[in-house]
Amino acid sequence: MARRYDSRTTIFSPDGRLYQVEYAMEAINHAGTVVGVLASDGIILCAEKQQTSKLLDKSLEGEKIYEINSNIISGVAGITSDANLLVNEGRMIAQQYLYKYDSDIPVEQLVRRICDIKQGYTQFGGLRPFGTSFLIAGWDPIIGFQLYQTDPAGNYSGWKAACIGENNGSAQSLLKQEYKSDDDTPLSMDSAFELICKVIGKTIDSSKLTSDNLEFSSLTLVDGVPKVSMFSTTQVDDLLKKYSVENTA
Repeated sequence: MARRYDSRTTIFSPDGRLYQVEYAMEAINHAGTVVGVLASDGIILCAEKQQTSKLLDKSLEGEKIYEINSNIISGVAGITSDANLLVNEGRMIAQQYLYKYDSDIPVEQLVRRICDIKQGYTQFGGLRPFGTSFLIAGWDPIIGFQLYQTDPAGNYSGWKAACIGENNGSAQSLLKQEYKSDDDTPLSMDSAFELICKVIGKTIDSSKLTSDNLEFSSLTLVDGVPKVSMFSTTQVDDLLKKYSVENTA
């Protein structure tokens, strides 16, 4: 039955489903895992690198985490080429806002603009949905630190901790169990690092977790100004060693 309704993005099935959008979501569920945790004084993103060849130049930009603006970073899961296009669009939107208003773009406004682009690709024949999801972490003076998740349909939602990519269901359940805070106050950065390392250690299908298959990034405030930190390979290895991450799967 599905074959009658999955040839175009604009055709609904009798039970109200858009199969092309669901196929895009399935592609994301087979991509590298990305986990984000919101803390009281920052946000941490951790992503699984699937291209682990020793011939790759590790000095180049990371594979799954991107800096969109001075106050926004994003982890992506899915088709990297689709993600690159949307990341570039996001950077352009952020710079246009900075040029016009002389201030960093509010995080949710950028997320909404990117999701509008995604949603537009589900409305017209001859197009296909973007096969990528984002975990977008940012800070602005209006709300503070924020963590958003987007999907190929153009939906987005705010989270304290979230996971996209492979094994996201089990990771989300573990985050729900282990994310403990008092009076809705986010975790400290140290506790957030500990949580994210624990979750990624039980989620990634790898015998050993190192900087070869993981990348980390954080967004914090320094003297009231947002600072993006992309962890080097040495910093990632030190972080994993500090929290004694062992994957026995």
